[in-house]
Amino acid sequence: MPRGMFKSRTFRRVFTKIPGGTTVMRFLRRKPKGARCARCGADLHGIPRENARKMKNMAKSTKRPERPYGGVLCSRCLRDTIKLDARE
Repeated sequence: MPRGMFKSRTFRRVFTKIPGGTTVMRFLRRKPKGARCARCGADLHGIPRENARKMKNMAKSTKRPERPYGGVLCSRCLRDTIKLDARE
């Protein structure tokens, strides 16, 4: 019987085969939802879907794209924003 904290679906259930040959159930934390564009809501590419503990140990360049508004706007919205700024 799992511990009380593992009974909710906060943790996902993963069946793993251990060296003895038996299959056990491991409880792993679920991944957060992917990052979204602030303007149009599209999925942002180049941003890993990891929890805060793993993101903390990643290099800054792997957490988000190295460009203006990287990790905030998608490439299409960024292009439109730069065009609007150039016209003003």
